[in-house]
Amino acid sequence: MFIMDGNWIEVMQQKNQLVEVLKTNQYTEKFGLVLTQQDAELLVQERSVALKEQRRVEFGQGILPKIIFEFCDSVYIDQNHYLEILIRLQTIFYLYKNEMMDEISDDELLHFMKEQFETICFGDLEYLEGTCLMNFASAIRAGYEGFKESEGYGQYSQFDDVKRWDYNLYMETLKELFW
Repeated sequence: MFIMDGNWIEVMQQKNQLVEVLKTNQYTEKFGLVLTQQDAELLVQERSVALKEQRRVEFGQGILPKIIFEFCDSVYIDQNHYLEILIRLQTIFYLYKNEMMDEISDDELLHFMKEQFETICFGDLEYLEGTCLMNFASAIRAGYEGFKESEGYGQYSQFDDVKRWDYNLYMETLKELFW
């Protein structure tokens, strides 16, 4: 489990985190997602690694349960990839809290991440991290604050430089071709 390296406060925080992460199973199991004890331990350990890499400190419950609750109903997450996606989302979250200079709340960032993950990225974490969040972070560093009113929802279209597929145009083209 957790190695006692002389820092008993960190060990107690990890144990509390483990309990909180395992409690999320009560909610997520209705989506077919459950973490084992080993999964939860790995998530908590990866949390410590990510915090150290990003030079962040986190008190209290931490972000992991919020990430789990925000993303558990995603159509792009299944039990086979649940753990690896959570680890990656956690790492991305801490990275972009720094990139956005803590100008955005945890909830605003999570809402933004989830919305892009579902709509623009179609479950692609690389695109979420390397494009959507990078563009949004640049805007926030430049002084953009529009996300505050919307709690992070509906913001990306202002910064998206990729032309998206249009259903109505597609239907018009089909009609022209086949009717």
